Amino acid sequence: MQLSAEPVQSNRPNPPTTTIETPALELTNVCRRFHDVIAVDQINLSIRRGEFFSLLGPSGCGKTTLLRIIAGLDQPDAGAVSIDGKDATRIPAHRRPVNTVFQSYALFPHLNVRANVGFALQIRKTPRTETERRVNRVMELVRISELGQRRPAQLSGGQKQRVALARAIVNEPQVLLLDEPLGALDLKLRKELQVELHALQRRLGITFIYVTHDQEEALAMSDRIGVMNAGRLEQCGPVADVYERPRTRFVAQFLGACNLIAGVVRRCAEGTVWTDTPLGEVRAEIPASARPRKPGEPCTFALRPERVRLLKGSDHMSGPNTIAARIADLIYFGAETEYRLEMPGGTRLSARAMNANAGSLAYRVGEEIHIQWPPSSLVLLDP
Repeated sequence: MQLSAEPVQSNRPNPPTTTIETPALELTNVCRRFHDVIAVDQINLSIRRGEFFSLLGPSGCGKTTLLRIIAGLDQPDAGAVSIDGKDATRIPAHRRPVNTVFQSYALFPHLNVRANVGFALQIRKTPRTETERRVNRVMELVRISELGQRRPAQLSGGQKQRVALARAIVNEPQVLLLDEPLGALDLKLRKELQVELHALQRRLGITFIYVTHDQEEALAMSDRIGVMNAGRLEQCGPVADVYERPRTRFVAQFLGACNLIAGVVRRCAEGTVWTDTPLGEVRAEIPASARPRKPGEPCTFALRPERVRLLKGSDHMSGPNTIAARIADLIYFGAETEYRLEMPGGTRLSARAMNANAGSLAYRVGEEIHIQWPPSSLVLLDP
């Protein structure tokens, strides 16, 4: 299958800029309850026009319920939904300027690709010339022009997904909702379509709200992410900020691999906190905006495995956060290796190192080494 080769830069050079313009979508104190279960709990969220925003969380956290409320397929018990500055809370789904793409493609099996894409325009009695123009344009955008006469049964999973996208885009919605649309695809195709979907969103300039439980997918595609847990929006922000500076244990552990180090504050001064932990003294830098910590106060730090540096013999360096360790196990992932480390006293941490940078520094299971990480790499989590 020929896929788009349009590059998508990992640093996202063209994200929407913050302006005073009306948000594409705004949720205010949105709640939804099913009997005794609170599915969505006091959600407040503003999404900019042209933004690729992902709702991330485990199964049952409320993200699909929230998407259905935005689409008008479900009604909130409290709160308001505003689309393009207009209250849409009680507007039925078919009158909202949004379209939804689900994991199940729901294509009409008796219609060919072209008829599937143009079906909604036909129902709306759009003039024939306008329908043809819009169908041609959107089929070209998603790279399915050559598939126009095929039936869904003659398409691959990736092709079906593109047809479903084209059918949603042809209505020119202000907001496109995507509920785990790549979940049924194999890993290789899913990664290819992640790149293509991100490029398509940039070309169209439409606001995308993407629901997924796949952390890597959310990191790769989004401008911002909102992490949901038990119906609440636990943290929301730019991708790098949420990954590098998680606020809670849940976000730290759900969004990528993470070590948690518990300790007790010994002292805190000038943006640095010294703590006593099972690993010994651990020093961390904290932002000026952080709440001051008092001696004797318990605390927990998050430490990403890729921040842990492995040191051999003569490479041992003195300095803060340098600890003796033994390699208890290792897992080879091709581009990188994960090391399971055991410290004196039985505490365990994990570290990740790129294999391209390993050179002659090959580590073996059972080997005694030292590890080290900079104080700036530790994130002090909320209680």
